[in-house]
Amino acid sequence: MPPATKSAPTAAAGKSHGMGPKFTDKEKPASVRTSNICAAKSVADAVRTSLGPRGMDKMIQAADGEVTITNDGATILKQMSVIHPTARMLVELSKAQDIEAGDGTTSVVVMAGALLDAAEKMLNIGIHPTTISDSFQRAAAHAMQVLEDMSTPVDLENEEELIKLASTSLNSKVVSQHSWLLAPMAVKAVKQIIDPESPDNVNLNMIKLVKKLGETVEESELIDGALIEQKSMGHGGPSRIEKAKIGLIQFQISPPKTDIENQVIITDYTQMDRALREERQYLLDLCKQIKKAGCNVLLIQKSILRDAVTEKALHFFAKMKIMVVKDIEREDIEFYSKILGCRPVASVDHFVPEALGTADLVEEIRTSSDEAVIKVTGLQNPGQAVSILLRGSNKLVLDEADRSLHDALSVIRCLVKKKALLPGGGAPEMEVAVKLRQVALTKQGAEQYCWK
Repeated sequence: MPPATKSAPTAAAGKSHGMGPKFTDKEKPASVRTSNICAAKSVADAVRTSLGPRGMDKMIQAADGEVTITNDGATILKQMSVIHPTARMLVELSKAQDIEAGDGTTSVVVMAGALLDAAEKMLNIGIHPTTISDSFQRAAAHAMQVLEDMSTPVDLENEEELIKLASTSLNSKVVSQHSWLLAPMAVKAVKQIIDPESPDNVNLNMIKLVKKLGETVEESELIDGALIEQKSMGHGGPSRIEKAKIGLIQFQISPPKTDIENQVIITDYTQMDRALREERQYLLDLCKQIKKAGCNVLLIQKSILRDAVTEKALHFFAKMKIMVVKDIEREDIEFYSKILGCRPVASVDHFVPEALGTADLVEEIRTSSDEAVIKVTGLQNPGQAVSILLRGSNKLVLDEADRSLHDALSVIRCLVKKKALLPGGGAPEMEVAVKLRQVALTKQGAEQYCWK
């Protein structure tokens, strides 16, 4: 084929009625495409070296000095400051892969970069972008069929096989030496939350991961129950409750405040004494009403406007032998409500025995000298959710263990949904390449070139 000659931009003369000359820049679309492809390829090249069992970890330092060590593609790209819009698309692609599959975040970016590199070569020899795009779409559909044909079914009852599969996703991680612990933990956690009514669907939000510094990764444990990250408020109150009645409130145990425009002016000590007495009585009445409902473990939602619970109220609760846990995050309310079987209550008037959840045991576990978690076991509806307490000697190890366990959980979730398995080590990619080349021989012209 003779080399294509580039023609200089031409200016078409206007018509005789006075229109100016028209200028058509034929070079601009090609240069924009080239710029987009180069940006995407640079992102793919940045994570390429972290792919596979021989992949290297990246040490990333944020602007605030915080250091992250990982080979997880989604985490690496999330930390990168990417400005180019096409490069941002690859970052979003990696995020979508992380949400949907949990693993393969590096592979999907490297593959996208390789496909764009091939597309650039075809554009340079004059193949139209639409032809390339349509051919890629048809080849992708055929590749999916090839992968389905070569997959082998998985028996979800064979726990030993599932543990091997989860271990595979951990082998390239920093915490690979702990795969003997994390892989069985991931399998048991996912199997416990499978809904019998929709066995193909697994909601990983029903697995609560709690990270606590201290000890080693080997001290991590799977808990058939709930873990609450906050510690109980002391003041002489109980740290262990058997046959617990758990209440979850979204109002504050503190004195009511006036409107912003209003003020209370006190002129002598008797008025001050009366105000303090009224405040004390108000708090005592709230505590008595909660105790009357039979509650002995109280969870209080975090408040940004005022204190969730005052020191005086904590003193009353301690005397009534009620364990108090405050600062429950708003996004965790639904999880705790479902797993504990209690109903969130927004007003003390609606705090009734029917709104309480039950558990055999609620106890505080110290994880360090100043840190603790609340462990709830013996729930009324076991199996709806599970909790995992992750330990690590430092923040870097703890964060990487969290990311690695998330990958393992996602792999088992995909197995539950698809119930099929593909070989690793690049075998599926080689098989797809062979099959696509065979199909390409049946095509004609530019389409055949694209398939190859």
